Amino acid sequence: MKTIGHDAKPAANRKHWQWLFPASVIVVYVSIYFVAPDRTINALMASGNVLKQMALPLLLAFVMMVVLNLFITPAHVSRFLGSRAGIKGVLLSSVAGILSMGPVYAWLPFLAAIREKGASDFHLANFLASRAVKPVLLPLMIGYFGWRFSLIFTVLNMVGALLVASAVIYVCDGQRKSS
Repeated sequence: MKTIGHDAKPAANRKHWQWLFPASVIVVYVSIYFVAPDRTINALMASGNVLKQMALPLLLAFVMMVVLNLFITPAHVSRFLGSRAGIKGVLLSSVAGILSMGPVYAWLPFLAAIREKGASDFHLANFLASRAVKPVLLPLMIGYFGWRFSLIFTVLNMVGALLVASAVIYVCDGQRKSS
């Protein structure tokens, strides 16, 4: 028989653990400040610049998640990107990955949201791995390396994305079965 206190304890522990990394970073910055204050301030300014660069993409990801939650149901996601989506899902996740722009960290919250709505790990991994193919860079690649190299490189990247997605499913399903 489970008690309420027993179920609440692990959740409380997780809340404490999520602050471990930020608290550790603060302790490190404060400790180093006493040794090298100028370098610490420079490091904090660099961190601030990274935060400013991440703010817009993360805001866009947040907006995409809101739109996703308003207009796309779990049934839609399952139909197009679920484990039974078939070739349609493979093509959609490949094309979406190829056409996606911006930093990958902006896509991660969005991908996590569609995973919760029913997207399979295969399609998420395929999307992420397909990002290596960029049509806008293809003319430049052809100019530097020629048609043959560019075509072989692009095709192998697309095949590699499918292999990576298959490996992710193999490993993740193996871990689920052993758990």
